[in-house]
Amino acid sequence: QVQLVESGGGLVQAGGSLRLSCAASGRTFRMYNMGWFRRAPGKEREFVAGITWTGDNTYYADSVKGRFTISRDNAKNTVYLQMNSLKPEDTAVYYCAAAGRRLTAAQAMGVHGYDYWGPGTQVTVSS
Repeated sequence: QVQLVESGGGLVQAGGSLRLSCAASGRTFRMYNMGWFRRAPGKEREFVAGITWTGDNTYYADSVKGRFTISRDNAKNTVYLQMNSLKPEDTAVYYCAAAGRRLTAAQAMGVHGYDYWGPGTQVTVSS
């Protein structure tokens, strides 16, 4: 099993920045792709960003391209999401996810590709 815990959420004004962290514990050697998803009130959970185990490939939702950056530190079993130029529409609960196998690009951008999920961290962007 793998346990994921997100941190770094909070309240920020539009145009501001936040950095989310996701610390993984347990059988982390089984992890391959990592991802960030979010769920806004009244909406479905949606893909935000993903990264492969080596960090060679990253994937982003069109809505966050150029503003968000995903990265990982395998020595610390941690994945990050740097969020800049935040907008009110970025307000959501953000979830970290891990896949116990390598994913294709299409799988990496889908909810069903991941095996483990964190409890989420709230991000609120005020206008």
